[in-house]
This record gives sequence, C-alpha cells and structure tokens, in this order.
Amino acid sequence: MTPDVTDLRYERATRTLHVAFADGQAFALPAEYLRVESPSAEVQGHGPGQRKLVAGRSHVGIIAIEPVGNYAVRLTFDDLHDSGIFSWEYLLELGREHDSRWSAYLHALAVAGLSRDP
Repeated sequence: MTPDVTDLRYERATRTLHVAFADGQAFALPAEYLRVESPSAEVQGHGPGQRKLVAGRSHVGIIAIEPVGNYAVRLTFDDLHDSGIFSWEYLLELGREHDSRWSAYLHALAVAGLSRDP
C-alpha cells in the first residue's frame, strides 16, 4: 500500500526536504542524502552490484520539485541531476533508514578515499 504524503516542502536555507506522512511519521531529509541515494539508474545502476558511489555533493541543493502522478516526485538538484523519481514509498524508506544508510555511505567514502566535499 502506497503511503500518503500530507506535507512536502523544501527549506533552502538548510537544504532539507521535509516530508510528512498520514500515519504521523515525518522526516527531514538533507539534499545531499537524497542526491547520493537517488533512485536513478545513474546512481543505482541497472542491476545488482552496479550501484555507484557519489562523492563531492556536500553543497548540493534542490532547485525543482515536480509531482509525478499521485505517488512520487522528481527532484532536480543544482548539479542538474534530475533522473530519479522518488516515490512516496522510497522517501519513507529513506526517512526510516537515514542513520544506517548515512553511516554506510560515510564508511564507503572513507574506504574509497573520497570526500563529501567537491
């Protein structure tokens, strides 16, 4: 069952997307986190084991939010990445799993010798 989003707004000053769901769950998702976890094939790859590690996006922001039906949004980032469609289910998953995903991302950057900075 697709979760219902009751509020979706972007705060430019903090580069944070705020999303609230009908069941009361609400999350503040940084643009950098959304960019590096984009559901696009550019980030996720086209199959298992093809995920790409995206570095250098600590200063990324969101410049456009476009509704996709009643189930998702397309985010356009200021690095011009715009090919990922963020479903309500995926945003809920990103909110619930923020801490573990972010820790894994930081660890992967360190192992690869990469930085969050451009």
